[in-house]
Amino acid sequence: MSSGILKEEVDIVIPTIRNLDFLEKWRPFFEGFHLIIVQDGDPSKVIKVPQGFDYDLYNRNDINRILGPKAHIISFLDGACRCFGFLLSKKKYIFTIDDDCFVAKDPSGKEINALQQHIENLQTPSTPFFFNTLYDPYREGADFVRGYPFSLREGVPTVVSHGLWLNIPDYDAPTQLVKPLERNTRYVDAVMTIPKGALFPMCAMNLAFNRELIGPAMYFGLMGDGQPIGRYDDMWAGWCMKGLCYKLCLPYLWHNKASNPFVNLKKEFKGLFWQEELIPFFQSVSLPKDCTTAQKCYIELSKQVKAKFGKVDEYFNKLADAMVIWIEAWDELNPSGA
Repeated sequence: MSSGILKEEVDIVIPTIRNLDFLEKWRPFFEGFHLIIVQDGDPSKVIKVPQGFDYDLYNRNDINRILGPKAHIISFLDGACRCFGFLLSKKKYIFTIDDDCFVAKDPSGKEINALQQHIENLQTPSTPFFFNTLYDPYREGADFVRGYPFSLREGVPTVVSHGLWLNIPDYDAPTQLVKPLERNTRYVDAVMTIPKGALFPMCAMNLAFNRELIGPAMYFGLMGDGQPIGRYDDMWAGWCMKGLCYKLCLPYLWHNKASNPFVNLKKEFKGLFWQEELIPFFQSVSLPKDCTTAQKCYIELSKQVKAKFGKVDEYFNKLADAMVIWIEAWDELNPSGA
């Protein structure tokens, strides 16, 4: 796996409202890769990017110009705007990271190349149908344990690699309020597959995925300005992709900035109630066998969301409509399909 091949296959997507000085810390690992920067907030503000990086920067004016009447599906004043970068990319793999995340070190003190670990996760199979007690059997020094079915040892393609964070954990507002000083110092040297059908709260601050296989389903919903909910964008996308093949744990990065829990509580408030109904829905949802592409699956899912939750709040009717428009925009910008 040469870095030259990787650079032609990977886009790094970063949503931001500020100057990207943090990229200096990532220079040894990101330089030579293409960045897609999605500027949130005031489009007249000039975002400074350190010299030497290959990047395209898009702001709200660009979103309006490229998507026209469909532009409202891209959230404003919320990290969910990053999915505009997913829409425009033409690469096989996407790595997305937040601008308050820095290079972490493993217990030996060595800096972690998060991008390389993500790609290794995505290029090796997942084992969602039968749990291996040595975790990822494809890592060096591991294998399938005694009793693991030989018929399942080829695994299936991995579509998502979900990394974790040292320092500031990804907590919701109530947990932030009761544990304001808690920090994650535990480094677990493991990669594991999420079992088939299991849901988990996907976090986009350290995430990579195979865009060719799952890109159309990587919509982060309607969040932020003008919406009754925020901070559920990445989790919404993760729930929609239930049953697909995720690898979890490595790589770690260093999450440096804790967001304001009172601001977060205002954003999350309705979601804290809605998630208690949404999660059972996603646990039981099924799709017809004629849904044979990510696009068809997502359109069908939008119909079920509208039927189930349209009466709970008008927001879900808007969200379901936006899911359909997202697929229309995806097909227009990616005419060969995914």
